[in-house]
Amino acid sequence: MDSPVEVIHIPRRFVSQEWGGSETSITEISLRLPNHGFIPRIMTTSALSDIPRETFQGIPVERYPYFYPYLGLSKDAKDILDRKAGNLFSFSLMGALRKQKPGIIHLHTGKRLGGIGRYCAVRQNIPYAVTLHGGQYAVPQGERESWTEPTRGAVEWGKVLGWMVGSRRVLDDAAAVICVGKDEYEAVASRFPGKIAAYLPNGVDIDRFSSGDGASFRKRWNIPDDRFVFLTTARFDIQKNQLALVRILRRAIQKIPQVHLLLIGAVTSSSYCDAIRKEAEITGMTDRITLIPGISYSDRQLVDAYHAADSFILPSLHEPFGMVVLEAWAAGLPAAAARRGGLTSVISHGETGLLFDPEDPEDILAAMFELSSKPELSRQYAQAGRREAEATYSWDAVTAQLAEIYRRIYADSVS
Repeated sequence: MDSPVEVIHIPRRFVSQEWGGSETSITEISLRLPNHGFIPRIMTTSALSDIPRETFQGIPVERYPYFYPYLGLSKDAKDILDRKAGNLFSFSLMGALRKQKPGIIHLHTGKRLGGIGRYCAVRQNIPYAVTLHGGQYAVPQGERESWTEPTRGAVEWGKVLGWMVGSRRVLDDAAAVICVGKDEYEAVASRFPGKIAAYLPNGVDIDRFSSGDGASFRKRWNIPDDRFVFLTTARFDIQKNQLALVRILRRAIQKIPQVHLLLIGAVTSSSYCDAIRKEAEITGMTDRITLIPGISYSDRQLVDAYHAADSFILPSLHEPFGMVVLEAWAAGLPAAAARRGGLTSVISHGETGLLFDPEDPEDILAAMFELSSKPELSRQYAQAGRREAEATYSWDAVTAQLAEIYRRIYADSVS
């Protein structure tokens, strides 16, 4: 490449107040791509944000109006779809994208919006890559059904839109398919044997999470100094399974007298968040739980929260990767996580942390007790996790690998 190549990222949404793993990944790689000869830009919908144009940490972001092609869809249902996996469409984004001529388009979504990216790329002979952030092959059926629950009772008329942009061919026509989870990578490699497929896990900004002010965080949120704090950072949603921790808390106190839960995340399901609060009230555990509905990724408080904790625990029923485990390791915490999805390829049980069955209360309790009662072993887990994060999961290394994929598909397109 003789000159920098523009890359347009297309996620379903991009908003700082509803941050998740996809947004973190796009931001971190975009900050580093110029070092490899690529200029990033984000084009997305106005879901959960009415700011049409802004610059986020130096990255240009453009947002376009959108709609859900359903008759009879309530405002509350639309809000739920905005927050989680809604299958939307945007004529204005499609029109704007057709006027662009980047070197590469990088899709971070499928369905109709992914179809728009595919349609524009194919018509303009632009190579495109797709990153599967965990929503294609490795998703439990129950979670898939929850995505469409808000549309129950509404009449869908959008199938013709999906057909028009070729939404079913997003993976077929992609120059490369990138997977953050190893299970999805294996599925893609099997289904598309002749395609560029890559397992490219998420990373972590090790320097950022290495130091924080845990004492001030505890003081701000009234967490007593003598409490043994288990931290969970994950959006409030049934998939993340925080309710399982709340339900066993009374029993946990019998084995861990100073136990305290610190639950932080964006609310993608208000009913689930309400259920957690209600369970805490019913069981009389409100003074043992600190629930914070949303700290943005760029907020220093997020780093401080990790340093306010004694251990990290992630009880997800499904997890494509588990970037938050890397953040915990970078902050020096021992981690325990569900034996589900991508987490099994991140944590080596008994070496870099613990894995447990998220649907078995006894297994969860055993993991919590081990981390709280064996400080030397916990330190060994934390140190081993930190070494693993440094060796394998730095964003610099992840971006360098992605840049090689970009170079390959761009060279193929101009040869």
